[in-house]
Amino acid sequence: MEKPTATSSTSRVGAPSPANPPPPLPFRYQFAAGAIAGVSEILIFYPLDVVKTRIQLQHGTVVAVAQNGQQEGYTGVIDCFRKIVRNERARNLYRGITAPILMEVPKRAIKFSANDTFGPLYRRLFHSPTLTQPLAILTGASAGAVESLVVVPFELLKIRLQDKTSAARYTGLVDCFSKVVRNEGLLALYNGFEATLWRHIVWNAGYFGCIFQVRERLERARMRDGGREGKMQKMGRDLVAGFVGGVVGTTLNTPLDVVKSRIQSVARVEGVKGKYEWAWPSLGVVAREEGVRALYKGYLAKILRFGPGGGVLLVVYSAVLEGFGRAR
Repeated sequence: MEKPTATSSTSRVGAPSPANPPPPLPFRYQFAAGAIAGVSEILIFYPLDVVKTRIQLQHGTVVAVAQNGQQEGYTGVIDCFRKIVRNERARNLYRGITAPILMEVPKRAIKFSANDTFGPLYRRLFHSPTLTQPLAILTGASAGAVESLVVVPFELLKIRLQDKTSAARYTGLVDCFSKVVRNEGLLALYNGFEATLWRHIVWNAGYFGCIFQVRERLERARMRDGGREGKMQKMGRDLVAGFVGGVVGTTLNTPLDVVKSRIQSVARVEGVKGKYEWAWPSLGVVAREEGVRALYKGYLAKILRFGPGGGVLLVVYSAVLEGFGRAR
């Protein structure tokens, strides 16, 4: 997957490369562009992540009624937003944001830079002069696997802080980190690693695979219309490709995200076997006890975030990287 450079506007994510494409920008530029894009996306859409986690951690299919006559739990995205603001504080929609902010810089940087690294590697390995959709999917999946190595501890701390039932135990990120390590051991920070690995492989494969397909089709349409493209048209292509990629990636990986959240929300107790420990068996537990639909808890909140968020991510990344290219 090629990114924009100073000399070519067609050498972009998923777009066909020219016969002699310019060399990609050095890693430090890809790292910085990915970091800026990731932080921008999370600052805008983080409240939806809190809502998604709350809904995913809600067990069962029946919403209980408390003694005061009010419903406990959340019936949907809007209901969750309303209850957090009304019963807690509006600032709780941003509770735990420090962990993903710290995580997003290496996470997004690794996502895009690894994608740029695996792309040429697989093209050489499979003797392909250009990136094909199967290679785009393989490249995205590989980037997701590398990305998961970095994000697991941050994800676990974020889930613990977002979970309403455990949030009172922790005063903040540092307190949460120290208590998890002290009470559960250092390796507890990697609880849910296997589920996170699958989640990121599936999401990135769907995201980058769709970006390739959508941008290739849009590029062909542009060439049929004369090949001219202004800045706004480029941004529109990025938004469309990123939106489609975000929706498809989210649709594919939501069940894995549900079980990942449940695995990481529960503190490990030595000698006690957890209800949710491994991704694929946990999918069966959720489906058997709560129905198959429960595997898509939080799906709407994820779509509302990662659809537009995928577009914003790609637009900011491409724009920043193109700016770096011009500056050089």
